Amino acid sequence: MSARNRELLALIPASLLVSFGFAAIFIERAAELSNVSLSYGAMFLALCLTGHVVLRFLLPHADPYLFPLAAVLVCFGLVVIYRLNPDKALIQARWFVIALALFTATIFFLRQDFRVLERYRYTIAVAGLLLLAAPRLPFIGQQVNGAYLGVKVGPISFQPAEFSKIAIVIFLAAYLRDNRQVLVQGAKRFLGLTIPPLKQFGPLLVIWGLAMLMLIFIRDLGSSLMFFGGFLALLYVATNRFSFVVAGMTAFFAGSWLIATNVSHVRERLTIWRDPFAPDVVQGAGYQLAQSLFAQADGGLFGKGFAQALLGTPKQSILPTPDTDFIYAVIVNELGLVGACALLLVYLLFVERGLRIAMLGQDSFSKLLATGLTAVFALQVFVIVGGVIKLIPLTGVTLPFVSYGGSSIVANFVLLALLLLVSDRARRTAVGMTP
Repeated sequence: MSARNRELLALIPASLLVSFGFAAIFIERAAELSNVSLSYGAMFLALCLTGHVVLRFLLPHADPYLFPLAAVLVCFGLVVIYRLNPDKALIQARWFVIALALFTATIFFLRQDFRVLERYRYTIAVAGLLLLAAPRLPFIGQQVNGAYLGVKVGPISFQPAEFSKIAIVIFLAAYLRDNRQVLVQGAKRFLGLTIPPLKQFGPLLVIWGLAMLMLIFIRDLGSSLMFFGGFLALLYVATNRFSFVVAGMTAFFAGSWLIATNVSHVRERLTIWRDPFAPDVVQGAGYQLAQSLFAQADGGLFGKGFAQALLGTPKQSILPTPDTDFIYAVIVNELGLVGACALLLVYLLFVERGLRIAMLGQDSFSKLLATGLTAVFALQVFVIVGGVIKLIPLTGVTLPFVSYGGSSIVANFVLLALLLLVSDRARRTAVGMTP
């Protein structure tokens, strides 16, 4: 069976998941089964088939499993969001259509050779940095829960950090491709660690400084960890020197400790993380995390049942922001540990396919680009899930493809398109066709 036919068959379970999910919601709310759920499933399948047709004609050799895995995550997210807020689910569905359009555009314009992005590495880097700084600009910047994450221009509102992560990865992949040999050959020993030469060490210091600046300037702990973690993954793959990673992690944690002891917002987040149940924790600021832990514990092994979570009362929200930051807690409460593990398994499969694409890459830029994109995707899942379960301090990043948010779903479909572009070129080369 060809790769594209396998992809086509794999899209069927995603559409069935939408149909069964909406059917369960309608039964729970009205005690009757409506054929509307079948209509939703058919519409979702039609949208997925559109993406499949694009891949069949433009990228016939691309990985056959990445797009279906993303489709499963998107349809699961739509069902959960509809259960929480039907109006937001409609908006999310519209963003899904926009994401597919941008997914198609990315593939169409880069299908000949995506490596053209290397030529514009510095332009892309500057654009990424400007996007990061945009939420602090007057009139258009937006503050959300103490962090500067959003930009609003007229009726359009988005989170630029979602797109900035892709820009930074493209720049780092291009830079490390050109300088990885110099980084290795010019490295010197210092205090038992192998340190890159100062001239080529500059980007490491710049990215470290950027991560620290994000902690202070836009107060975004999650994106700071995600960006720097993705850079360390790229640095290790490019140089095969684990000591570089140790040096980077040491610098990151030293800077984080310094900032945490001097910046009130970061110190507040750490205080909440250490003990969200403490009565004196920042005027009850630990309420969100505490309620999240209660909700997950209440779910047990198999959950309370789909659409059975108690999320609020007429006077108070029991679990704040359940469709964004704490959607994972809702999933654990309703589907239990088993359902949560199934969701994480889908993410693991996505990451595995991304790393496999990196291994198949025929040139350094392709390998580093696929590695970086997969790393920031995996770290984003780790940061939000780790924060919700109190493994690390809670941050405001979204759960990719699942959480409500137009910026997130659009940016992640662009990320998916880039991975598929790398995959198609690598697999075409592997079967002896002209790349």
